[in-house]
Amino acid sequence: MGSTPEEQQNQGGRHQEVGHKTLLQSDALYQYILETSVYPREPEPMKELRELTAKHSWNIMTTSADEAQFLNMLLKLVNAKNTMEIGVYTGYSLLATALALPEDGKILAMDINRENYDLGLPVIQKAGVAHKIDFREGPALPVLDQMMEDGRNHGTFDFIFVDADKDNYLNYHERLIKLVKVGGLIAYDNTLWNGSVVAPPDAPLRKYVWFYRDYVLELNKALAVDPRIEISQLPLGDGITLCRRIS
Repeated sequence: MGSTPEEQQNQGGRHQEVGHKTLLQSDALYQYILETSVYPREPEPMKELRELTAKHSWNIMTTSADEAQFLNMLLKLVNAKNTMEIGVYTGYSLLATALALPEDGKILAMDINRENYDLGLPVIQKAGVAHKIDFREGPALPVLDQMMEDGRNHGTFDFIFVDADKDNYLNYHERLIKLVKVGGLIAYDNTLWNGSVVAPPDAPLRKYVWFYRDYVLELNKALAVDPRIEISQLPLGDGITLCRRIS
């Protein structure tokens, strides 16, 4: 028997409270995925950092466990070695990346809050992958602009993960498309933005969701017609769009 409209509405409310974890319409189905395919395969350092982050007041910002698992495999599939991450928080997705890279792999990681990164750093160090990470505290755009000035940086990144301020996603894109190599990948997180991209005007969404919604919509429209990339938007976590540079 299907759910009643009232049940569906209540279920949607629960997903809003859970935050940017899943867009699945069933909490039980999502839990099944986690318990069957994700948690049994999750490396111990990832589990430790995930549980540590869950206690933080801003835990809604962390990458979901199933998405981190996907990124880890994706990086191995494309043999990524030189990567970038914009928006780090406590470093859960960063750790997933570091574990996937070869011993001499590198991650340029940027975030405006070092304090959050320092929460997860002991776990990253214990995992033996901290030497792969070059963490920069502060806004990413000045760093990217500086890198753009040196042509030797162009086309040098294999993979770039963006999970920071949504209002700058398009600004990031115009720089990252030149820094990633042809055939390389840029992954934009939260591109379905808690399902708000199709929400009616009277939907009971939180203020910050409404605030960034237009920026996410603008990004999605721009990526869909950008001739420099191929894209695939996946309903994983809160939505992730993969962009493969083709020119």
